[in-house]
Amino acid sequence: MMDQERSVHVKSCMPVIPSADLEKSLRFWVEGLGLTIDRPMRQDGRLIGCMVHNEHLYFWLNQRAGTPIKPENYEGVRLYWAPRDIHGLRARLERLGYAVSEITERDYGQTEFFVTDDDGYSHCFGVATTKSGALDNPR
Repeated sequence: MMDQERSVHVKSCMPVIPSADLEKSLRFWVEGLGLTIDRPMRQDGRLIGCMVHNEHLYFWLNQRAGTPIKPENYEGVRLYWAPRDIHGLRARLERLGYAVSEITERDYGQTEFFVTDDDGYSHCFGVATTKSGALDNPR
């Protein structure tokens, strides 16, 4: 009985990411991160919602309600990603024209870089750094 009480009662969670321009946003999610688009929803020929996913991750991209312009001081969502190849992904995003930060080894044991997507959301990509300074997921 106690095991059932302690068990998680949900199977998964899909973050909903608001976007000012879904077609433009897909460049980051599909070309940059390599996710697949699924279940596109259109209204008057315009994409207003879709799922992007791989075998482990699922996100719903949704047309932002109200103004298509990001409100001042709006931070929105922040996502922390664990890439398979931190150097390769950083190079890929840079080739696509995104302003990526340098890869930095943090004193709290993570090696990270940051990028801002076309909707103004900050994404941090990080991997654990061993005590020797080597990455847990080398190239």
